[in-house]
Amino acid sequence: MSQFLSNIEPNIIDDEMVQKAIEERSPDNLGELAREESVKPKVVTQLQLSFKSILQIDNLWPLENLTKLQLDNNIIEKIEDLSFNNIEVIEGLDTLVKLQDLSLYSNRISKIEHMDTLQELQIFSIGKNNLTILEDVVYLRRLKNLRTLNLSGNPFCSQEHYTLFVVAHLPSLVYLDFKLVRDSTRETAALKYQDLTKPLEQEEAHVLALQEVEEAKQKELEYHQTAFVEYLNGSLLFDSLYAEDRETAKLACLPGVEDLLQAYKKEFVLVSENLYNYGLEEYEKREAAVSKFYKRLREILAVNQQESKRIISGFESRNQRRLDELYQAGSGDIAESKRAQGKEDIHQLWDALMTLEALVSNDLEELLQDFKRSIDVIASTFTENIQGMFSRCRDLENEHHEKLVELIITTKEKLDMDELEEDFPDDARMLLVDENTIVNAMNVSHSIRLRKIDKRESDMLCNIYQWQISVTEKAFQTENDRNRSCIQKIICFINSLQKELDNTGIQKPTE
Repeated sequence: MSQFLSNIEPNIIDDEMVQKAIEERSPDNLGELAREESVKPKVVTQLQLSFKSILQIDNLWPLENLTKLQLDNNIIEKIEDLSFNNIEVIEGLDTLVKLQDLSLYSNRISKIEHMDTLQELQIFSIGKNNLTILEDVVYLRRLKNLRTLNLSGNPFCSQEHYTLFVVAHLPSLVYLDFKLVRDSTRETAALKYQDLTKPLEQEEAHVLALQEVEEAKQKELEYHQTAFVEYLNGSLLFDSLYAEDRETAKLACLPGVEDLLQAYKKEFVLVSENLYNYGLEEYEKREAAVSKFYKRLREILAVNQQESKRIISGFESRNQRRLDELYQAGSGDIAESKRAQGKEDIHQLWDALMTLEALVSNDLEELLQDFKRSIDVIASTFTENIQGMFSRCRDLENEHHEKLVELIITTKEKLDMDELEEDFPDDARMLLVDENTIVNAMNVSHSIRLRKIDKRESDMLCNIYQWQISVTEKAFQTENDRNRSCIQKIICFINSLQKELDNTGIQKPTE
């Protein structure tokens, strides 16, 4: 560090510095609030920490939604969460995924790297650094939202056709080195470097296609998980039963085993497909039931709200006239009479609003009970049918196991009586030397497959039970919260009306 910098007292970004920066940026009418209450880090989108003598950055990780960070004119030597000034390596940006504006101007950076997560970045300044390899700019193609780029002052800027190379490889740029990229420049650049950019475009298109396929698979898997039917389509469940089952694999060389296994697979996959299709159908029914409930809930509340507005509107028209008369009367018997009328009217308004809330609460309680019964029926029907289908899966497994054991015993007997053909495989002969050992191994594999079937059934039943509990609890909690909130609003409204009445006409206005 230079002698000048050594005379500066270095700082580290801490919670206090961040909080102070937030307060300073807050509007005048929000400054006090920012000082009285700690602003939640997740709501902060911009932060300015210039001229703070910052040497090291820390405590920025909670700022998940940060889009702009200014750290110019400090003494930072290394990026921790984000840094400037004497930086040599770009690092520590992984968590700032929403960053839109980044300046690393005037540092000692020699390579553009470690920025893959900054997919929201629109403005990037890395001018006046130590960038010497022009081809490194190609790295920025992965930042699809980048529109403004400053590279001026780097060694590679002196190379011939520097601008054309950058524009050709970053065709989405609008501004380069503080200048608008003209269409003529873009066309010239594209023509000159098409031999370099075409292969890149083809490779990127291939990668994008693969990503789209993977995203579609992931989206489908998430949908299946929501419906509790993941990995039930096709032969996935059946294949999982035999995953890493070496003992059963050894039996494939025995005559008749492969045919037996294929017959079992065909029937099992059919049941699995039935599970899959039934699960998807039931998911749609569950979604429809929940949607129907909340639609009816909104309808009841809309009617209630209209009636509330009607009652309040009628009161307010009467109340405003009364307040005007009370204001003119000032004090005396007339004023007291008006005030008494006002209190009685407010009391009647209270009764009307609370009665209306009680009625709507009763209607919603009945709706909730109907909803709960409906959800219980859906869950119990689903459970019963799922159990039946998985019972069929276990039956198929048991039947297959019995046939397999019978086949092996029969084959062993024929081998002992020398009734098998001469070309009977030697591997098969070796397997049948010890009948007890192979049957015991088959029993173990059979038990493992049954446990896998039981586990998949248990997962589905647990999922439907959790859905049943959560969806009903959410509905009841939603109504409970609404009721409490409504009553509180009525109380506050009535209190404000009473306070307004009490404070009107206490003193007769002076001329």
